[in-house]
Amino acid sequence: MAVQIIRNDKGEPQYAVVPYSEYEKLINAKNDWEDVPYTASKSDDVTVPNAIVKIMIDQEVSLLAAWRVYRDLSQYDVAEKLGTTQSTVSQWEASGRPQKRTREKLAALYDCSPEQLIP
Repeated sequence: MAVQIIRNDKGEPQYAVVPYSEYEKLINAKNDWEDVPYTASKSDDVTVPNAIVKIMIDQEVSLLAAWRVYRDLSQYDVAEKLGTTQSTVSQWEASGRPQKRTREKLAALYDCSPEQLIP
């Protein structure tokens, strides 16, 4: 398929000119798609700050560990503030799904919403 690219004065692509038969295929392609049923969830609008995601990727840690690192806390610090042990904090971070009450305590400590702690 021959495609002609039309560029602006800066050389940036602005338009792609395709053969009319290809254009018709693109227009008719909408029939190739089907609607996927989806039920909205209360956590649909929950986001995680980019800095947290970057820590997860760069340091290869879980979401809970990334929040802890972001708040400049050690596992020992978290354990002390929540009245538990460092090994328990380590288990939370490894499992990624602590109980609801624990997530609420962690969220208060990390200054985020409990939903932001769910991967």
